[in-house]
Amino acid sequence: MNPPGTEIVSLRNVGKTFESGTVALEGLSLDVRSGEFVSLLGPSGCGKSTALRIIAGLSAPSVGGVEWPRGDSKIGFVFQEPTLMPWADVTANVALPLKLSHAHEMHPHEAVPQAIARVGLGDFSQSYPRELSGGMKMRASIARALVTEPQLLLMDEPFAALDEITRFRLNNDLLTLWQELQRTVIFVTHSVFESVYLSQRIVVMTPRPGRVFAEIAIPAPYPRDERFRTSADYAGYCRQVAEALSEAMAGGGP
Repeated sequence: MNPPGTEIVSLRNVGKTFESGTVALEGLSLDVRSGEFVSLLGPSGCGKSTALRIIAGLSAPSVGGVEWPRGDSKIGFVFQEPTLMPWADVTANVALPLKLSHAHEMHPHEAVPQAIARVGLGDFSQSYPRELSGGMKMRASIARALVTEPQLLLMDEPFAALDEITRFRLNNDLLTLWQELQRTVIFVTHSVFESVYLSQRIVVMTPRPGRVFAEIAIPAPYPRDERFRTSADYAGYCRQVAEALSEAMAGGGP
């Protein structure tokens, strides 16, 4: 694991143009430090998910590059949809990354049940996706991303389709996991409120082509709970971030 505070990944002047001619990213530069919880915030279509896929190696930048100052880090990816195999139970779904990478022999037999227990699905390890609620499916997806013990967890709007109560609960559980496991998280969202609640730092992006408009620190201490969510400090941070997002969408300079 990289020492806390050291850079784990850097984007250097990254641009991405698709075959259709759409310019998704332009001049995107960003440093993420080990142990950070960073949110990429911006309107739909601003290139947040594209940036995440480039970091994950799922898409190549058209210009610029991704730097790993201390060598490539093991990555876990949580997509917008749980993408669980419907014919497999929770245990088999969570074990899939180990099976695909032929790493199951290198990991302790407890790795899969531990990952399932961490997300609160210990009693549902033999359940199938059709038997799970939306929130439980996403928990299984997070467990699958954690089972390889990644240093960097990339999360692409994982809670956007959930109801507010479930979303709040999963926000709380995610922060608990982040603090316990001391991993680095890059979290994509278009919710000002979610980004402020979760993050140490928020990267506000411009509309397409996406680039960094502003970086805003959220110095509120952890653990965060409903007292923070209803506090004047939280409201103030939300106002600051919302104003930056509004300026970015209006095309103002950083």
